[in-house]
Amino acid sequence: MIDGSLVFFAPQTDIHCRALMLFHYALDRTAPDDLLVRGRMTIVLDEDQRPEPDVIVIRAEAQKGPDQTFYFAQDVKLTVEVVTDDTRSRDRKRKPLLHAEAGIPHFWRVETDTGRAVVYVHELDPATSSYALTGIHRDRLRLTVPFDLEIDLTEIDRI
Repeated sequence: MIDGSLVFFAPQTDIHCRALMLFHYALDRTAPDDLLVRGRMTIVLDEDQRPEPDVIVIRAEAQKGPDQTFYFAQDVKLTVEVVTDDTRSRDRKRKPLLHAEAGIPHFWRVETDTGRAVVYVHELDPATSSYALTGIHRDRLRLTVPFDLEIDLTEIDRI
């Protein structure tokens, strides 16, 4: 739900599916033990905002049980949105604004350029409650926040 309205998913493309797999697997294998990686889970930002990012990284203690359907924004460390033609405007404009206002520290927007993943990394500026672009990554994503990680973005070709 975004702005109090239900948002329906369009059929998933092959490149979108492969990008989800790449990021979910790569984050899961590098995340420290106190963090968990989840896909397509609702985040409660406020009563009218409950988006379902493609991939999220949460604090492990936020996991309450197998029937859980949502997490609260304060438990989310990173959201990853894989942009498609149908979601481009929301993923580029509305979702980053909502996630920043909710205090989620890291937001990645993944776009595809001729079948390759391009990652736009954003970090929350606590003084303005908005995201600052900290890098655009092609071929390799190497970061120290939200934790040390390195992702070979060309692996998308082998998935």
